[in-house]
Amino acid sequence: MENNSISEPDQVPQKIWHRNLIALWFGLFLTSMGFSGMMPFISLYIDTLGNYSTSQLNLYSGLAFSASFIVSAVVSPLWGSLADRYGRRVMLLRASLGMCICVFLMGLATDVWHLIALRFIQGIFSGYFPNSNALLAIQVPKNKSGKALGTLATGGVCGTLFGPFAGGILASIFSYRLTFFITAFFMFLVFLITLFFVKEAFTPITKEKSLDTKQVIHHLQNPKLIFGMFFTTLIIQASNYSISPILSLYVREIMHNAPSVTILSGIVAAIPGVATLVAAPRFGDLGDRIGTEKIMIFGFILAIFLYIPMAFVTNIWQLLLLRFLLGVSNACMLPAVQAIIAKNTPAIVTGRIFSWNQSFQSFGNFAGPMIGSVVSSVFDYSGVFISTAILVLLNLMIVVSQTRSIKKT
Repeated sequence: MENNSISEPDQVPQKIWHRNLIALWFGLFLTSMGFSGMMPFISLYIDTLGNYSTSQLNLYSGLAFSASFIVSAVVSPLWGSLADRYGRRVMLLRASLGMCICVFLMGLATDVWHLIALRFIQGIFSGYFPNSNALLAIQVPKNKSGKALGTLATGGVCGTLFGPFAGGILASIFSYRLTFFITAFFMFLVFLITLFFVKEAFTPITKEKSLDTKQVIHHLQNPKLIFGMFFTTLIIQASNYSISPILSLYVREIMHNAPSVTILSGIVAAIPGVATLVAAPRFGDLGDRIGTEKIMIFGFILAIFLYIPMAFVTNIWQLLLLRFLLGVSNACMLPAVQAIIAKNTPAIVTGRIFSWNQSFQSFGNFAGPMIGSVVSSVFDYSGVFISTAILVLLNLMIVVSQTRSIKKT
């Protein structure tokens, strides 16, 4: 079969993929920081665009928040197909520049529907994360992919952690509109970093020679495993995001409306990322040596044993400790999924496979808050943690079944 890029890891010099890892880390950091940095004040920004009732404001805020996830889930396979035809670097440039323009225009919005429409369009231009993974996965030797992809994942974690803090500070010092313009500048920096520092040798292939969906699946040695990892990604994201709608309310309940609820809610929300940041590269390296699937299964078991006691905590410090340990379990799960996909996917379809995985991740991002909201309205806040533990247990059973065929690489 025709080779469409320097796609075999042993053909890529170590200094090139090392430099790409560094550049893509900063690209993911700035992208995640910009994306998460808008979240704390989007509802407040919407409130300045018109005179809305509380129910209208909640509806519009929900639409603005979820719009990009839904669109991203739909269009990701298309971008993955184009990535396999034209290269991952081109898709990275497309995503970063598209996000830059969309975020800049958000700062010029004069109506809530302008903002929601731009959030939809932002979802269309998504794809920096999966294409970063795909580009690095085809360049890094398979026996080092766990550590490399785990390290890359910390860029997104760092940005997601720092983003809400930076966005809140910028919005309080400047106006909401100016904060969008500053965020757009960060997105343009991502474009420049990708343009000048990310390297990929790629020979475009014609549309006639590109692979259709059946051919992509045919190239997979273990399609059942790969599709199992897609579902696993969805459950991981849904589990993480199911807590989001009720976390601050749960903190307020535990603290009995103490004055420091807002600050401590932010700490509770952010602290798993701190643990993930430290642990992900180390678990990635360990997975390369003992088996990535073992690390992932450990992460699921740990998560189950953490979500259950979260439902019964009596003070904020117990919740903080359990959330910190949850960050360790997160470091064992999603980066491990990325590594398993990379190790079991031929380079010629890597872009397509990672884009499909991105679609499942986006669906999980959308489904998680919906699950949490429904469960908390039927039961109480504790019920969300119990239902999440059940969801993770279901995923663990699927993962154990799907990974039996994996041999240590």
